[in-house]
Amino acid sequence: MMKSLEDHIFAINSTEDFVEVSLEVFRFQYYHCKVYQRFCDFFINTPTEVTSLKQIPFLPIEFFKKQRVIASNIVEKTFLSSGTTGQKPSQHFVSDLALYEKNFLSTFEQFYGDPKDYVILALLPSYLEREGSSLIYMVNDLIKKSRNKESGFYLHNLNELVQQLDHLKKKNKKVLLIGVSFALLDLAEAFPNLDLSHCLIMETGGMKGRRKEITRQELHTILTDAFNVKNIHSEYGMTELLSQAYSQGNGIFKCPKHLRFLIRDPEDALNYQQNNKTGGINVIDLANLYSCSFIATQDLGKNLGNNSYEILGRFDQSDVRGCNLMAL
Repeated sequence: MMKSLEDHIFAINSTEDFVEVSLEVFRFQYYHCKVYQRFCDFFINTPTEVTSLKQIPFLPIEFFKKQRVIASNIVEKTFLSSGTTGQKPSQHFVSDLALYEKNFLSTFEQFYGDPKDYVILALLPSYLEREGSSLIYMVNDLIKKSRNKESGFYLHNLNELVQQLDHLKKKNKKVLLIGVSFALLDLAEAFPNLDLSHCLIMETGGMKGRRKEITRQELHTILTDAFNVKNIHSEYGMTELLSQAYSQGNGIFKCPKHLRFLIRDPEDALNYQQNNKTGGINVIDLANLYSCSFIATQDLGKNLGNNSYEILGRFDQSDVRGCNLMAL
């Protein structure tokens, strides 16, 4: 049954398919994830009464800090959020790493093609300095799949990175530079005349307590000017999810077919906003099959239609936590 449900998740081709598979996943997780079941029981009498996406209860993301959110008896890997000093990190118990790898590879290929087409350079110092980062796991696997000896990670060795970028430019190589926001700003300030017009630059968000939080628009303006590129790409994901959304410019995110956001009313969490109105982001990540696929985040956004979204920041007083969160 589970293999069949996994196959359904990656065979979604329409809104109708998404709704049908979402309800299948909801019923599976209700019966197999005890934490989620107890939460749902506050809102519903039986899972059979849930017949639409907006009737599904969304688990607050804070549960991942205090509860064991898992719909399986198997744990192959535990991913941990970064959080900030003194905060308890979120834990994501992953039952099937092969599913995670299939998921992020298929999504990357949907938006960017084969990893072998790139030299992948990762400037992710804050993630490399700790254990249990799902982003490091994903990027490391993409680097391996690039099958290019010139791909690799960089910590604080910006001079070495710049030399490599210059070397690759002379060789006319296609480069993906993926970095956490504060590290890309450090690079821009240390090398103000750096021409990276040959690169695709992707930020993963997050100042990680190293810098004052700024808006994504401000960040992209600084980086496009500094690096002589037209657009800055973005990756949106989090420890508690298995899927990613990508922006290929202008801060507009697109989702793979098994990922969708619902925008809840910030004043009434059980109601939803119309398109182009700001609210809290509820995530449906169907690839998160063995955990919880229905998560109420502390992020703010807008649904722009056609499975496109604007990610605006965080609710006031929510944690300054993992990757991809930008302040208003």
